[in-house]
Amino acid sequence: MIRLGIVGCNYGRTVLLPAFRLDKRCEVVALAGTDAARTAQIAREAGIPKAFGDWKALVEDKTVDAVAIATPPREQPAIAVRALQLGKPVFAEKPLAADLTDAQSMLRQASLARVPAMVDFEFMELASWRRAKEMLDAGTIGALRHVVVTWNVENHATRMRLRHWKTQKSDGGGVLGNFVSHSFHYLEWFCGPIAGLSARLFGLPGDPDFEATTALSFTFASGAGGSLAMSGASYSGSGHRIEFYGEDGSLFLINTTTDYMRGFELTVARRTPEKLERIEVTDPNEHKYPDGRIAPVSHLARRFLDAIEGKDVAYPGFAEGYRVQQLIDAARRSHDSGRVVETPEQKLAMETRA
Repeated sequence: MIRLGIVGCNYGRTVLLPAFRLDKRCEVVALAGTDAARTAQIAREAGIPKAFGDWKALVEDKTVDAVAIATPPREQPAIAVRALQLGKPVFAEKPLAADLTDAQSMLRQASLARVPAMVDFEFMELASWRRAKEMLDAGTIGALRHVVVTWNVENHATRMRLRHWKTQKSDGGGVLGNFVSHSFHYLEWFCGPIAGLSARLFGLPGDPDFEATTALSFTFASGAGGSLAMSGASYSGSGHRIEFYGEDGSLFLINTTTDYMRGFELTVARRTPEKLERIEVTDPNEHKYPDGRIAPVSHLARRFLDAIEGKDVAYPGFAEGYRVQQLIDAARRSHDSGRVVETPEQKLAMETRA
């Protein structure tokens, strides 16, 4: 039995806890939060044996074998590094940190510890996305010409004008850390390394520090191009749409619902025959749980536990998380300078791990 401790009482309670509990090899034995009394109450209600008001106590508890983290980016590095120093596998959130320096310290410590260290990039666990990846790799639409991503939603933090990491770049979040970190990961997963990009970041009218919107253009190492327009300030927005345009056709992943994970439809248009065809993809677990994130995170949790038992690779790992941090850093430098920024070669992230 792998005994897991979770740091974080919000996402950690609503998503990580049920996702890990779906695997019988795992027992969630501890929960840590910043409010000891609230954490104790949540732990009692959830049937978790131990509760801590300090992450250090959880990480250093001898009954905890592995640690899952659900904290803001600025707080995550210290937790992850300490757990890894103790030889405990870590399941971390995106983005890894608030800056490249802290992200690199996490990657370095994971390399030294030589225990599984994963990042919670969920989209690639969706059945429709995996089918799209298979079709792209099989050359269904031919050589990729360009990709267009539009993602328009109104998230809770923006709707309520909450000032925390999801809306503030100083805490490692804002629109890049909260949303586009996912996009950077899945774009390279689908299409290969991003070689260069330009970015503009926008706040709300009269509140430029409330970072909610971005527009990016980028070039892949393959020579294909792309654009991304993302806003968390779009009331009744159009949803999440990824369009792949190739020499021989086009592929579309479209979700017009307000659920981040559920609702994606996959369609393909081929030159021969000239018609738009819906690709039927079913996931029996997609609507099984109250939160659409639980099912894809449970797939990652299973892979994490497999990696602990030596049966699989911890992917996506800290190398992939560090790569996303490089792209976030490049986007911020592009915005600040008003210039196109060449991104580091993807292999640099892998070299740092060795």
